[in-house]
Amino acid sequence: MARRDEPTPLPSDAQWDVMNIIWQRGEATVGEVWQAFSARRPVARNTVLTLVARLEEKGWLRRRAQGKVLRYSATVPRETALRKIARRLVDTAFQGSAEGLIMTLLDDSDLAEGESDRIRAMLEKARRAREGRGKS
Repeated sequence: MARRDEPTPLPSDAQWDVMNIIWQRGEATVGEVWQAFSARRPVARNTVLTLVARLEEKGWLRRRAQGKVLRYSATVPRETALRKIARRLVDTAFQGSAEGLIMTLLDDSDLAEGESDRIRAMLEKARRAREGRGKS
């Protein structure tokens, strides 16, 4: 359950699409979001307006007036949102087992050249960080 000062989870793919556009741009108007969104799939401008309004209501976006134009920016960094969704997925679908998630992902995909080396390096970096925290 989200704390009061945290936005509610993003339930729809369309909301994730809007947030990804805004995270990429840093800030955007509804029109700019609509143009980027509709380049991927057909969508009415009013639909994007509704998505943006709901994301603002949920605490994911803030707006600022620039003349007569409203510009929207994210209240939560993308990395924070991804960590929370990954943690929620691990906790609910994999009963707290990050290993279960990783094994499912690895079983379901072919690793591109170099990916396994990068994954090993990330695991080693995480191990060293954990050991470093334990020494203080």
